[in-house]
Amino acid sequence: MTETVRLDPSDNVVTAIKPLQTGEAVEGNATTSLIPRGHKIATERLMPGDPVRKYAQVIGYASEEIDPGDHVHTHNVEFRNTDADYEFSTDLRPVEPAVTQDTFMGFRRANGKVGTRNYIAVLTSVNCSATAARKIADAFGPDELAAYPNVDGVVAFVHGTGCGMAGSGEGFEALQRIMWGYARHPNHAGVLMVGLGCEMNQIDWLLEAYGIEKGPLFHAMNIQDVAGLAKTIEVGIERVSKMLPLANEASREPCPASELTVALQCGGSDAWSGITANPALGYACDLLVAQGGTGVLAETPEIYGAEHLLTRRAVDAGVGQKLVDLIRWWEDYTHRNRGSMDNNPSPGNKKGGLTTILEKSLGAAAKGGTSPLTGVYKYGEPITEPGFAFMDSPGYDPASVTGQIASGCNLVTFTTGRGSAFGCKPAPCVKIATNTEMYSRMIDDMDFNAGTILSDGKSLEEAGREIYEMLLRVASGEKSKSEAQGLGDFEFVPWQIGATM
Repeated sequence: MTETVRLDPSDNVVTAIKPLQTGEAVEGNATTSLIPRGHKIATERLMPGDPVRKYAQVIGYASEEIDPGDHVHTHNVEFRNTDADYEFSTDLRPVEPAVTQDTFMGFRRANGKVGTRNYIAVLTSVNCSATAARKIADAFGPDELAAYPNVDGVVAFVHGTGCGMAGSGEGFEALQRIMWGYARHPNHAGVLMVGLGCEMNQIDWLLEAYGIEKGPLFHAMNIQDVAGLAKTIEVGIERVSKMLPLANEASREPCPASELTVALQCGGSDAWSGITANPALGYACDLLVAQGGTGVLAETPEIYGAEHLLTRRAVDAGVGQKLVDLIRWWEDYTHRNRGSMDNNPSPGNKKGGLTTILEKSLGAAAKGGTSPLTGVYKYGEPITEPGFAFMDSPGYDPASVTGQIASGCNLVTFTTGRGSAFGCKPAPCVKIATNTEMYSRMIDDMDFNAGTILSDGKSLEEAGREIYEMLLRVASGEKSKSEAQGLGDFEFVPWQIGATM
């Protein structure tokens, strides 16, 4: 096995597969310092201002003279805002429909949607009802649920907003989409909505706006109307108890893979994310799209610098322009909040070898495979077109995944190189390790080791197919590592946009 990896002949850096000592030979040069595993080494001389290239794309600019063999990282590379010339629909690769229709065992709902899990949700409209929701859900532990084997659990979805906000505009509309998305999610057999009563985010407004009707498996109540916290908890427990037998009547049946909508997420990334796990997941996404399913990429700040590659895959100019408009919104959003689009990579990402957001984005975008981009959606907006889609969100994993689930994702994939303990009820989360070392260290948290692409010579295509097949098994009820550890009760984090007043 070679000691470095080159991703494209036009690149002027390579990546160290293992730690390198000073003076080791790399592509005809000698390293001039210690090179940590996963970090970059210059293969040609760069003068200040020269572009640094990886993935055949610019990931930054030399901030000082860099000699062949030098360590290339944050100390000698600077970030600049992108200034791309966007092309639309110039890299469309037709999707060849799968020869055979794959299936999984899912829960077919009355509205035709398909769930991969069968939960009862206790959903709050405001932070003021969070305690009530938690206590209602906590009343249904393993002993209470033993008689209902088809019910995966009772989960409280609580958050820290819902009031002290404008009753219209981006922030309010985003929260309403999240509430609607979880209230109608196919992984929920039943829903109990709990509010305070005087909050800005009124439950009745939501029900009216989205045409949600109350019934045996959908209840709503306010603490002020029920007569206090204790009574609300008592009534809530009673209502959930009546839902359980009805929810338990649901059973799994064969469903086509086209009914899967999979969130494509990453966190705790390292230099291998864009080399192993992300492109392997991208291949799995292409397999799903060929079945008529849907893969949903998100984290708008983490495709910054790679968005021009996605606009080329847009099915038409309108879809491509929506993505460009999101990038401009984020540039303005970070500017007016005195931030920077290069706020990411995080310290952990940098330790793992990622230098700028441009480098991270180029690797992150690989999760979307090569299929055409069929739609660009607002945060939490329902995904209406199958295929490869993009949903606007922050790069903060819990907020981003909350939006993807609200948009309809019934399964979540999560690539990680540094390691991540993450789960996200009601959708099971499959974690994919980028390197064998971390996979072995955190084997209780990782579902799949894409590091074998480097350590064992496994092909991207082979790893991608194995990921796809694992998704079908997990969708059919096989527990992911995060589910087995009980993760997912505290990862419901709606994105708070706008002023808190």
